[in-house]
Amino acid sequence: MKNERLLAGAILALSVQSVVAGPSTDEARLLAALKRAYPATTFTSIAASEVPGIYEVWMGPNVAFVSPKNPRYFIMGRLFDAKTATDITGPKLARAQAARPAVDTADSTDRPIDIAKLPLQDALKVVHGSGARTLYAFSDPSCSFCRRLEPELAKLQDVTVYTFLLPFQGRQLPQAILCSTDPAKSWQAVMLNADTSGLNSQADCPTALDRNLQLARQLGVNGTPTMFYADGTRTTGYVPGTEVERRIAAAAAVGSPVATSKAITQEKAP
Repeated sequence: MKNERLLAGAILALSVQSVVAGPSTDEARLLAALKRAYPATTFTSIAASEVPGIYEVWMGPNVAFVSPKNPRYFIMGRLFDAKTATDITGPKLARAQAARPAVDTADSTDRPIDIAKLPLQDALKVVHGSGARTLYAFSDPSCSFCRRLEPELAKLQDVTVYTFLLPFQGRQLPQAILCSTDPAKSWQAVMLNADTSGLNSQADCPTALDRNLQLARQLGVNGTPTMFYADGTRTTGYVPGTEVERRIAAAAAVGSPVATSKAITQEKAP
């Protein structure tokens, strides 16, 4: 009995010590380095992964795997245990998505925006088919859900996609894309084929990144991907291509409620 009490006391002491200690020194140093390198990104948690020397870094519902020896590089995706055929990251991603706060329908982010006021000169333009219909996306090339969405958007027919790049998860990659010879082509290469061979990682040129950040704040865009449709409504997060197509078609049929309201007002004016 005495030995059991001593063992229980030792376990309790270790537990208390662990709680008081908080993140390890390595985790704290890596977190500090990431915050310095990417001040526009919100890092929510960091912990050692199952792979020695690699840390699991969470940015809201998104995760990256980072080595403290070179935090310049982010490995986006999922960690699999090949021996047991277990998806280690999948359940964590599901919990992170489920934990996201529900959107309040009374919130301003649920109100249609005036599409006509979007500064399209700051967006990448990709035309599919005739390009008669329109879609406006806020995306980050380092965002795993954006990478998952882009192939769905590439399948759309007769749609012009305007993409505002955001540096939520670091400036280097979006900066390199925007400073390339053909930014729209580079964007597609990165997002569809994970091809960064045509980019200069040290690229330095005037870009719209800061203006896009300001625009995102004005519109209440707090995560990527976020898409706006021709009627001014939005969807946030990954949306299957079939649902994107449905929303585009519905918005094209209805038109912009903001523009319609202005037209009605003008017609009634004496």
